This record gives sequence, structure tokens and C-alpha cells, in this order.
Amino acid sequence: MPLNLVKIMNKTKNTLTLFIQRFLLLVVIYQLIRVGFYLYNQSFFPEISSNVFIGGLIFDLSVLGYINILFAVFHLIPGKFQTNKMYQNSLFISFFLVNGIFICLNFIDYEYFRFVGRRSSFSMITAEGMTNEIGGLIASYFVDYWKIPLFITLTFIIFWLGLKQIKYRNVKTSSNFVSTTSLLFTVILLFTAGRGIDRKPLRIVDASEYGPIGTSALVLNTPFTVMKTLSKKNNLKEVHFFDDKQAERIFNPIQSFSYENSNKKNVVLLILESFGRENIQRGQTSFLDSLIQKSYFFENGFANGKLSIDAVPSTLSSVPSLMNKSFISSCYAVNNVYGLPKILKDNGYNTSFFHGAFNGSQNFDQYADVAGFDRYYGKNEYKGPESFDGKWGVFDEDFLQFFAKELTTFKQPFFTTLFTISSHAPFTIPEKYKGKFPKGSTEIHESIAYADYALKRFFESAEKKPWFNNTIFVITSDHTSSTGEEPKYKNNVGKFRIPIMFFVPCDETMIATNEKNFQQIDILPSLVDYLQLNTKLVSYGKSYKSNQDFVVNYLDNIYNLEMGDYYLAFDGTKTIGLYNWKKDPLLKENIIEKEPETKEKMERFIKAYIQSFNHRVSKNQLTVR
Repeated sequence: MPLNLVKIMNKTKNTLTLFIQRFLLLVVIYQLIRVGFYLYNQSFFPEISSNVFIGGLIFDLSVLGYINILFAVFHLIPGKFQTNKMYQNSLFISFFLVNGIFICLNFIDYEYFRFVGRRSSFSMITAEGMTNEIGGLIASYFVDYWKIPLFITLTFIIFWLGLKQIKYRNVKTSSNFVSTTSLLFTVILLFTAGRGIDRKPLRIVDASEYGPIGTSALVLNTPFTVMKTLSKKNNLKEVHFFDDKQAERIFNPIQSFSYENSNKKNVVLLILESFGRENIQRGQTSFLDSLIQKSYFFENGFANGKLSIDAVPSTLSSVPSLMNKSFISSCYAVNNVYGLPKILKDNGYNTSFFHGAFNGSQNFDQYADVAGFDRYYGKNEYKGPESFDGKWGVFDEDFLQFFAKELTTFKQPFFTTLFTISSHAPFTIPEKYKGKFPKGSTEIHESIAYADYALKRFFESAEKKPWFNNTIFVITSDHTSSTGEEPKYKNNVGKFRIPIMFFVPCDETMIATNEKNFQQIDILPSLVDYLQLNTKLVSYGKSYKSNQDFVVNYLDNIYNLEMGDYYLAFDGTKTIGLYNWKKDPLLKENIIEKEPETKEKMERFIKAYIQSFNHRVSKNQLTVR
């Protein structure tokens, strides 16, 4: 610290000057943490502007204003006790500890941002739905991501030393009038900073105003997003872009299916952990690559969320993740849904859900019950050789073998879903396979190769079973992985690219590559269409036989719409970007002005889509009445 600045800070000062100096030190530290966040994740932000850091300052002042209002009172309330050394020591320690905790939150997202593409919420910080796993995971994360604890420690040291440079034991007090006036003025300023100066209080969504698309996480800070999501209420507000009839003409989620004959094959839905599109056909997934050649493969497959718990309602119930809180962990999780388990059960199917992690993990068992599955199989129900990975649950190979054996005991036709776990951080594989699979270029690649091998072993077992040839296998990923080498997988289009395929033994009509945009929520209507089931349902997706060509997902308060070759970014009120993502995969050229008709068409669609979703979810109308 420069000598002159030290001298200034060490002068005997009044309590207002003391608080201002401490507060400004916090502002500097938050900005330095933002710079560190940018440098740590620089490849995810190919384009930034000075507005990003101006906006960042506004959000830093907001959260620091709220956190430190009480400290302003403790610093400025009139009284002789202000000169008491014990009081000032206590104020110093409490100021350091409370603000230190919030500073620490920022570093969580240095790594977690790579997985989810946004800042953390309160439910993530509290590990909602992951009670059993969190102990083992925290220990492994400290080992695997050792840089984060190091950054936290260094920042705490800087913060402590900075505070120590601000002399506080010999403060002087002003008159009661001056102190009271200073107190009231400071509290008003802090509250104003916390709320924001616009007509509405500062919101997470406002971060999109301060930089290019995809930079909101850089503008925000984690304490702000955690505080804004403290409430259990999800605040999914109804919007009225159009009158109801007009909105339904643009997009209507009610779909009817009618056939003379059914095609009741067994259905096996496999959701592969973190198998992003960037991991396919690059040498890590030799089995899946070979299976693609025998399948109906969607070249332009997309996830509808960035978390594992987003994938389950998307694939099973055709409900996309269009909120800042995952549907499963929201207050809408118990809404009535007419998803695949209930639809297929109504058509005589036996239904089951398998997940090799601890029972209760990510609330999958709860949602499986709400969705209508007959049975749930977690780590507790596993029967086989000892196979605990030490963190999540049963290794994929052994759990998939258990899965194959259990299916043979089920009455046909059956519908079952299995969610793999081994390619989830910390990417543990069995000791006997260490060195067997290619390491690849990022930490996830070896576990991806192991999970691919486990899948191969499953199909080797399954093809010997009597039910195999009468089964449609749906294979997808829950979301993309946290790291990708290619820039095109780091923007708001690439962050959702996943493999999706239908493998149907003995059906040559289901060997093809489909170039249309296809998403997880399209799986439900596609299966209903393929199996030729007579039903009426609410679905936010469309069948693979449909002429429609859209994908919708949501990230960091931006609604993403792919329609044909175009990608539109909508912030909830207006379009902020339009790109031809197939010609311009890096999203370099914003063509809003060049193609106003395309922008108008896509904006009308996304508005009607959001209007329908918000209304039906908030009013518990996800079934046909």
C-alpha cells in the first residue's frame, strides 16, 4: 500500500471516515474478485466491454449497501462508547467476519459457473437435494479445485491487512447532531445503493443491460444472486403480451394424438451425465459413436437446462427449465403433470426410475413419485458387487448391469428411466480402470470414456435379454459438461448442445440423421407419436415427425430460441440479439437490423411461449382438463 495512503488512513479520524474507508476497501476487493473471475473463465467471455465493469460496480454497491447498513449504524450511532477500545475491536472483527463470508461466496462460482453458465442461487449454496452427497463432495472439491481455497485465503489476508491499515482504535466522535445527521444520510445512501435508483429495485435480470449477451455472470456477484433467491417463492409472474386466443394461435401446448393401432414397444430412457455434444465423436465415446450410426440421431440436439435436475422434468414431462430456480426444487414441483410415466401407465406399461446415487439425491425420488413412476431404484435398492464411488453412489458399470437384470424381471411392456452418475464431478472411476481409458484434454474426458464403456457393457447384456428386440432406447445427456475446448460450445447456443438419439433394434426406418432442432422436451411427444398412443396432453415440445423446428431454453435471465438456422436472445421484454447460428456459430454478427421479419416472427413466438408457460405453471395447469 503506498506510504501516503497509509498515512492518510492512519490519521485519527471520526467514525464516518472510518466507515467510508472500510466500505471503499470492500468495493475495491469486489472489483478485484470480478477481474479474477474474468481471468479464470476468460474463454467463456470472448467479448466484453467497459460497461460490464460499470454494471459490476452497481451490483457490488447494491449488495454491499444491504450487507453493511447495520455496520453503518454501529459505526455512526452517537455515544461515548465509540471511543471504547473493546467496542472498536469487536466492530473490527465482526465487520471482517461478516463481509468475509460474503466475499467467500464469490469464489464458489469461479468453478461452478463453468458447469451451469450463471451465478449461484440460494438453493445451490445450500446444496438443496444433495444432503447425503455434500460431505464427500466438499472434501473432494477442495482437493480437485485447490486453487479456489487458495484464492479465498489470499483474499482474506489482503482484506485483513487492508483493514489493519485503517487505524480504528483512536477514533474521535462528533457532536450528537453531526453524528445523527451522518448516520441518517449514510443509511439512506446505502439503502439507495442496495435498492438501485430505477423505478423498480435492482434485479438479477438487469445485469443483461450492461454488456454483450452471455456476460451477465461477469456483471453480477454471487452474494447478490444468493440474496435475491433467498425466498422460497419463485416469483414466476404471468405476462400478457397477447390476449389469450391470439397467444394460443401462435403457440398452443395442448397436443392430441390419435391412431388406429398402437406400437407398444418397451421404452428405455437413458440420461447420461454431462455427455455434452462436444464430447461425442472425438475419441472418448467409441461405443456411442458406433451406436449413432445405427440410430435415429438428432444432429442438432439441445438440452432445456444446465443442471441435472432440469433434465428430469424436461425429458419425462416435457416441461422446460424457464425459471431461475429448477422446476424440481421449486414450489411448482408438486404440480399435476401428465408425463411419460402416467401416459404409459395408462397404456398398460410397468414404470420405474433408476439412479445410482444416494436415495433422495437431487430430489429425483420425490419427482419420480409426482411424475407417476411405480418404483424408484437408488443406491439403497442396488444389489451387486461392492461398488461405491466414495462420493455419489454406485459406479455406472455395476449399476447398469443391475439395471439390465432388473428389467428382465419386469412385465412387458415396461417404461424405465436410468440416470448415470460416474461422469459427474469429481469424475471418479474404479481403480481397476485407471489408465485404461484415454485421458483426453480436460478432467471430465476419462470419466466420459468410462461411462461410455459402462454403456457398452449394458448393451452387451441387454441384447441377450428377451425384451431387447421389442424396445426403443432413447439416449440423451442431462446437460453439457463444464469445460469445452471449442469456442462454439461456450456461447448461449453451444452451452446447450447435447446428443439425442433413438435406437430401435429391428426397425430400419429409425436409422437416419435428423438435421432439425430437437430438444429434451421433444422426447415425450416423439415417443407418444412413435408408439402410436391415443392421448391428449400438455407439451412444450413437439414430435420428431412435426414440421416445427424450434428449441427453447433459458440461461442467466435470457430466453434462448433456436428456430431453423436462427438464434434469438430475448430478455423477457425485448430482443437483444439475432444470429444465424449455423453460419455464424461463434455469434459474432448481430443481425437484428438486417432481418427484421425474422426477428418479428421469432419474438412473437417466444412471447407466446413464455406467456403460456408462466400461466400454466403458476396456475397448475400442466394437464388437459
